[in-house]
Amino acid sequence: TIRASESRTTKEATPRIHGKIARPRQTSNEHTGRTMGISEAATTSDDKTNGSATTTTTSYVVRPPPIAASLLETIGNTPLVRVPDRALPEASRHATVLAKLELQNPGGSLKDRIALHMIREAEERGDLRPGMTIVDFTSGNTGIGYAMVAAALGYECVVVMPKVRSMLERYAICRQFGAEVHLVNPALGAPGAVAYLERLVAEHPAKYWWSNQLANADNPAVHGVTTGPEIWEQTGGAVDVFVHGIGTGGCVAGVGAYLKAKKPSVQVVALEPSESRVHTGAPPKSHGIVGWSPGIHATFLEGHGRPAAELSDAPRGVVDEWGHVATADAVQTATHVCRTMGLMCGPSSGAALKCAFDIAARDDSNGKTIVVVIPSHAIRYCAHPLWGATMKEANAALPAGDAPCTDKEQPVLLWDSAAYVEE
Repeated sequence: TIRASESRTTKEATPRIHGKIARPRQTSNEHTGRTMGISEAATTSDDKTNGSATTTTTSYVVRPPPIAASLLETIGNTPLVRVPDRALPEASRHATVLAKLELQNPGGSLKDRIALHMIREAEERGDLRPGMTIVDFTSGNTGIGYAMVAAALGYECVVVMPKVRSMLERYAICRQFGAEVHLVNPALGAPGAVAYLERLVAEHPAKYWWSNQLANADNPAVHGVTTGPEIWEQTGGAVDVFVHGIGTGGCVAGVGAYLKAKKPSVQVVALEPSESRVHTGAPPKSHGIVGWSPGIHATFLEGHGRPAAELSDAPRGVVDEWGHVATADAVQTATHVCRTMGLMCGPSSGAALKCAFDIAARDDSNGKTIVVVIPSHAIRYCAHPLWGATMKEANAALPAGDAPCTDKEQPVLLWDSAAYVEE
């Protein structure tokens, strides 16, 4: 483990982008090397075990990245994958929809980027020093990023999250990394959690460094120097629309600003739950798209600080369109892409894809390229309604406390999912 006192020497020996440890740049026609590239040509290889030649119908282009000095070097440079026609509604197939797979970051989400960057920049400024504890409020993914980076660099970490069932996996993952978790009253929303943190830090200013992802300028900054440039390079500048949900607003702000600076015609679509359209002036309400709309207007997006009556769905700042998706549609779309293209993603990803599909179906989207971020993997949401029916069946098949069968006279097949009927 790299201790905090050693981290400065280690990081100075590694290429970095504005405080973020850099990985080798990939050209627009290169794969990131995280998986095997597949081509259609057949190949013949020698089988060294029996001396025979083996002919396969598929060849694999192996393009691995170099050895990384630290797990943290593997953050970023995530793949951009085309959504196949079989996963697209028929009306959406005259556009190209590309999914940025942030779930392939080592901590499992887009938030690994901001966790690392905020911590590194705080070290550079001297705000975060050896022996201090990292603390922040999060709906989970950023907390996991903090916990992972803290473990890699030798810091203690406290993750503050709402006490709701959908935090189950996040709680467990943060604890597995060694972080402490404080669960706060969800009825008080983000303002209540922020007030709790303000008191905690005020009482122990020398102990805690509050990263404050909701207001830390290093949050959107890292997307402007990594995520945005990656999308631009991967598409060869052909991106026309960028779609992403509003959590902290950092990714929308950072990527949006970068892409518009490169190509002013790029349209930025920022998304909220249909149930809680805070950024267009509606009051915050309960919804099931975890990671979106914490109940307050994003600091990084224009309109922050304005009265709700002055907000609307008209374009402002970097945002051209304020879209929205209902929780039920988010769950349905996440399930759909899982079963039609093998992309197992969470509810916020499902919501963003639903919006991207709708945009692709518009008459003026013919031939356009739409990029949508896939923030995290669905396996992190097993306590969410996204998995409701599947987990009910799994619990029926493998009930808690049910001992394995030891009777060899029993049939070989003890359960067939195709025969399951929900009670």
